[in-house]
Amino acid sequence: MTEQSSPGSAPAPRARNLRPGKWRTRGRIGWAFWLCIAVVFPASKLMFAIRYRHGDRFPTTGPVLVVANHISIFDPISCARLVFDHGRMPHFLAKESVFKGLAGAILRSAGQIPVARYSSEAKGALSAAHADLQAGNVVVIYPEGSVTRDPDWWPMQARTGAARLALTTDAVVLPVAQWGPQTLHDYHTKKFHPRLRAPAHYLIGEPLDLSAVRAEVRAGRPLTADLLRETTDLMMGRVRDQLAELRGEPAPAAFHPRPRRELPGDLSGSAA
Repeated sequence: MTEQSSPGSAPAPRARNLRPGKWRTRGRIGWAFWLCIAVVFPASKLMFAIRYRHGDRFPTTGPVLVVANHISIFDPISCARLVFDHGRMPHFLAKESVFKGLAGAILRSAGQIPVARYSSEAKGALSAAHADLQAGNVVVIYPEGSVTRDPDWWPMQARTGAARLALTTDAVVLPVAQWGPQTLHDYHTKKFHPRLRAPAHYLIGEPLDLSAVRAEVRAGRPLTADLLRETTDLMMGRVRDQLAELRGEPAPAAFHPRPRRELPGDLSGSAA
């Protein structure tokens, strides 16, 4: 029940917002991140009208592994805003081909992590992401590895790199469903649909409780392919259910199959 003041008494004080100031929780921001903010923030403002559900679930401190579905080449722009607007600084795993020239130097200086997929260096990217989480940062990862090939935009079968990070760190694993960025660029038809302030909706789920499995891994349980697949499907199942809630329609029972090969133009966060 809520407290009510009696006639003639002073009004009851309003509940105070206990979340600390966003600039304080973002920590020290280097020059490269400032450049990224100067470019990404106004661009995202023009491109998207972003709406959040359950923003109070986003931790203000400590390591966070954001696990999201992948529906557009513009996802990193809107997801960067998601993290920034909740008082943190985002670190993405992205294809190595993005890290070219001056832009690549800026991205590296801003703590973004290149992934050389289908090579032994992909493990190095996961090691870098692991160190980033150990340092208390926010890492955004799209376990699908590239934009979903499902014609109705439901998640496809994901890679297992995110599960490895989830089980070998103490990071808060935060499932996030997004819906809307695909209206600006249809990956399936390779067509742009330019518009201002396209709606982009985000539902931040309850953190996944992986404490029991983590304890088993620390005690020596091996990270088998079956365990990694089980954890991956648990994470993406939660994201899929949240996406169904955003869309207001039932989700399919199974994940769409992965493609045999990737297509040019994927600017994706990778689950290595």
